[in-house]
Amino acid sequence: MSSRRLDSGGRNSYDVGMKSVVSEKGQVTIPKPLRDKLGLRPGQVLEFETRDGVLVGRKAAGHENLVDAVRGVLNRMSVDAEIDTMRGKPWNAADDRPRAKRR
Repeated sequence: MSSRRLDSGGRNSYDVGMKSVVSEKGQVTIPKPLRDKLGLRPGQVLEFETRDGVLVGRKAAGHENLVDAVRGVLNRMSVDAEIDTMRGKPWNAADDRPRAKRR
């Protein structure tokens, strides 16, 4: 067994000692096990602050995914029925008017 400490309280255990390097642009990669455990997705807004010399980050309140914000606003519809409405009735040679004769 390794002497590493693991957080096994959650669904995705992770090494408590995981590290990341700050890039020249000030960017830090959050390790995937932590992103999965915290439900962080691309585009997620985070807020940062310091507490007694410790960097603390949390999901920003009120900044939810725009797609999730409008989910369920529209009534359910039948895609097939909607396409039939847009296209109109199917073409039928017997119903079609004769075209003018071409020279």
